[in-house]
Amino acid sequence: MKYYFAAMRPKQLIKNLFVFAGLIFSRNAFDTDMLPAVSAAFVIFCLLSSAVYLINDIVDVERDRQHPKKKNRPLAAGKITTGGAWTFAVLLTATALTGAFILSIHLGALALLYCGLMLLYSFYIKQFIILDVFTIAAGFVIRVVAGTAVINVYLSPWAVMCTGFLALFIALGKRRNEIKVLGDGAHNHRRALDEYTLPLLDQMISIVTASTIVTYFLYTFKTGQGLDSVATVPFVLFGLFRYLYLVYNENSGGSPEEIILTDRPLQADIILWIVVSMVLIY
Repeated sequence: MKYYFAAMRPKQLIKNLFVFAGLIFSRNAFDTDMLPAVSAAFVIFCLLSSAVYLINDIVDVERDRQHPKKKNRPLAAGKITTGGAWTFAVLLTATALTGAFILSIHLGALALLYCGLMLLYSFYIKQFIILDVFTIAAGFVIRVVAGTAVINVYLSPWAVMCTGFLALFIALGKRRNEIKVLGDGAHNHRRALDEYTLPLLDQMISIVTASTIVTYFLYTFKTGQGLDSVATVPFVLFGLFRYLYLVYNENSGGSPEEIILTDRPLQADIILWIVVSMVLIY
């Protein structure tokens, strides 16, 4: 079971914390009715994303065996079987979707949409340049929307745009790292990597970085309508620049969750951003 748990990529489950964005920024973080509902939605998306990771590993098992790091994943390393991975993925998906529809018809629909989109990504979309990173970004947006749908609170369009651009920023950094690590053999791992080039990715990262900063600034100003509302912007700037430093100078970016869990300056920045945001909001 420990290998199945490892195949679920527990470190990457922190991505599902985006589900809490709507609860926090709608000033309902301490609501005793809403918090359990969003927490349940978080668990549902953890189960769904884990199932997607298992299916993705099944699809990519041969390619993963040619990757310097992914070859150590349980399925690629032969620690678990393909049949067992399929069974586990189906059980996780069925449990998550059942729970989602019990909680809310809207949450159920969004969970089903997420599941369908990620399956399309695993089997088809990830082979196509640009569409692959757009699909990853859409998965993050669905998480944020799901977190508001389950408690029926207003979701700012600016928050959706910030989430989408930030997800694109992370996804493009991951693609850049893959090309740097795999070199001439990148196309053997994924067809889309043969079409991406470092200059193209650098241009796209520059555009998305600027877009993330502008949309976040507009979101904070539109929400607060005062000078103090933009107090969190410096922390966002530092976080983005620190991440860029790690991608370009340290050749990181292949595992965003590992960056967040290991880089102390970035961790400190995130904590300060959360503290200042909570003070301003509450």
